[in-house]
Amino acid sequence: MAQLDTGTDNDKMIRARIGVSGIIQGVGFRPFIYRLARIQGLTGYVANTAAGVTIEVDGSEDDLAHFVQAITTEKPPLASINELHVEKSEIDPALKHNSFEIHKSISSGSRIGPITPDTDVCSNCLAELFDPADRRYLYPFINCTDCGPRYTLIEKTPYDRPLTSMKHFPMCEQCQAEYIDPFDRRPPAALSVVLQSR
Repeated sequence: MAQLDTGTDNDKMIRARIGVSGIIQGVGFRPFIYRLARIQGLTGYVANTAAGVTIEVDGSEDDLAHFVQAITTEKPPLASINELHVEKSEIDPALKHNSFEIHKSISSGSRIGPITPDTDVCSNCLAELFDPADRRYLYPFINCTDCGPRYTLIEKTPYDRPLTSMKHFPMCEQCQAEYIDPFDRRPPAALSVVLQSR
């Protein structure tokens, strides 16, 4: 007698390879993907490429569907997605990534991604700018992932601090801590540097 397979697609370990293009570099997109994956309990990685962002993520079919939907509905304010391409394959659960990470940028390949434009200062930065208790009080170069210069700083893609005109300005310990914290709103903001001599 034939056995009925009662397993569902949700029991299978799926790996999704996601390519995203658009205005997605220098706007907090990688930290956003990191936070989204961690909150949803998914594993894998995200990395900038010369053309956009690549994501590899492991989870159930349902989890991955929610993850992909959230990429488009919860993206950072300055992000604009032109294309999102998803390829899925079933994998052996033993091959699942152990955690979710932000990988170093992949600089090879076609440079086709649009450059993020400069934007006005956001409300969060304005609040810091005029708060006498904040270390960025009246700091003229205040910015974060939601505002500030991008186009005027970038030398080439992918958008990473060493590929901008800010590479010549070392960060203080506090700025460095913010820059590497994916839960902070300043991680990829290349201008993030508070001149200690102020």
